[in-house]
Amino acid sequence: MTTIKKSTKPNRGIDLKLRWALMTAVALTISLLPGCKKEAATETQVTVQAEHPEQGPIAEHITADAVLAPLAQAAIAPKISAPVRKFFVQRGSRVKEGQLLVTLENSDLAAAALDNKGTYMAAEAAYATATKAQVPEDTQKAEADVAQTKANLDLNLSIVNGRKKLFAEGAIPGRDLDTAQAALVQAQAAYNAATRHLESMRNVSREAALKSAQGQLTSAEGKYNGAAAQVSYSEIRSPINGVVTERPLFAGETAAAGAPVVTVMDTSSLLAKTHIAQSLAQRMKLGEEASVRVPGVAEPVPAKIALISPALDPGSTTVEVWLKIENKGGALKVGTPVKVSITGRTEAQALKIPSSSILTAQDGGKSVMVVGSDGAAHRKAVTLGLVDADDVQVTAGLAPGDLVITGGAYGLDDGAKVKVGAAADDDQKSGKGEGKE
Repeated sequence: MTTIKKSTKPNRGIDLKLRWALMTAVALTISLLPGCKKEAATETQVTVQAEHPEQGPIAEHITADAVLAPLAQAAIAPKISAPVRKFFVQRGSRVKEGQLLVTLENSDLAAAALDNKGTYMAAEAAYATATKAQVPEDTQKAEADVAQTKANLDLNLSIVNGRKKLFAEGAIPGRDLDTAQAALVQAQAAYNAATRHLESMRNVSREAALKSAQGQLTSAEGKYNGAAAQVSYSEIRSPINGVVTERPLFAGETAAAGAPVVTVMDTSSLLAKTHIAQSLAQRMKLGEEASVRVPGVAEPVPAKIALISPALDPGSTTVEVWLKIENKGGALKVGTPVKVSITGRTEAQALKIPSSSILTAQDGGKSVMVVGSDGAAHRKAVTLGLVDADDVQVTAGLAPGDLVITGGAYGLDDGAKVKVGAAADDDQKSGKGEGKE
C-alpha cells in the first residue's frame, strides 16, 4: 500500500510577501513619527485669557427682591353710616392734608347738635347766675345775719350789766334782771346760729353750689360737643398729602361706617420693603447708600436705608429692611416688584480679580489657575474676601504679579501648556462664570 506524506516545509513565496509588507508598514510609521509629535504638541497648548490682579476699592453688595410701597397711606372710612352727598375729588386727584374730600347727609345730626347747643347755652347762663349772683347773695345775707345777731347780743349784754348794778343798789326788782339775762341767752344763741350758718356757707354750701353749677355746665357742654362731632363726621378730610388712588362709591350711595370711601397715598417717596438675613442685616446702618433696579427703567434708582427692623420676622427669621426712594415725578408705581442692592462692607485697597476666574472644588475650596514662567498653567489655592457682582477680593494665596487665567481655565489640568490670547469659542463658553472642578 502506498503512503502519501504531506510536506511540512513552509511556502517561501508567501513568507517573503508578509515580511515585505511588515517592513513597509514599519518604515511608514517611522517616517510619520516627527509629524505626529509636532501635531500632539500643538493640540496640548491651550489658548486662554489672563490678566494681573487689580488693586483698588471693592464693596460688598447685598441683593434681594422687594416691592415698592407708598411712604404713607390712608384708607379713609367714615365713623357714621349715611348717604354720600358730594365727592370733591376723583382718582388721581392730588390732595393736601386737611382738604375736604367727601360730605355725607347730616340734616338730622345738625338738628341734634342745635338742640344740644341750646341746652349748653342755658347751662352757661345758670352757671353765671349761680357764681355771680346766687352764691354771693347767700353769703352776704349770712354775713348780715351774723352782724345783726352780734349787735343784738352786745345790746343785751350791756342791758344785763346795767341791771346788775341797779339790782345791787336796790333800784330794780330781781325780775327785771332775770328778764334781761333771758334775753341775753336768746341773743347769744341767735348769734351762734348765724355764725355757724356763715361758716357753712363759706366752707360747704358755696363750694357745693359752685360744683353743682359747674357739673351741669360740663354735662351740657359734653352733649353739645358730642352732637357737633357727629356733624363733623359727615365731612371727610384727608389726613395726609398725597394722591387719591381709590374711590369705590358715587354720590347718592350709602357709605357704611368703617368701610373706606377714599384711599390716599403719599407717593412723593416710595419704600422698597425687603427681608434680609440676620447676619447681613447686622452689618447695615441707617442712611447707607443702596440702589433699586425697576423694570422698564434703564439705570438703577438711588436709595437709602430708612428702616432696619429691631425684631426678626417670626415666620422667616429674617429682618425687614426699608429703602427710601425719591419719586417726585411719580414715575415709579406702588406695588412694582424690584431688585434692591445694598452696599455693605467696603475695602479701600483690595487685591481683586474677576469672579469668572474662581474655581470651586467639590469640598468647597477656592482656587485659580495662573500662567507660570514656563508657559504652563498652575493651580493656586486662594482665600476670598468681599464679593462684588463682577469682582472678588483675594486676601491670601495670590500676588499682584501673578498672571491669573480669567477665561479658558475650566477643565484645564495643572501643568498644561497655555498661551495668552483671544479665547476660542469653546473656551469662552466654558470660561464664563465661576468654574467648578
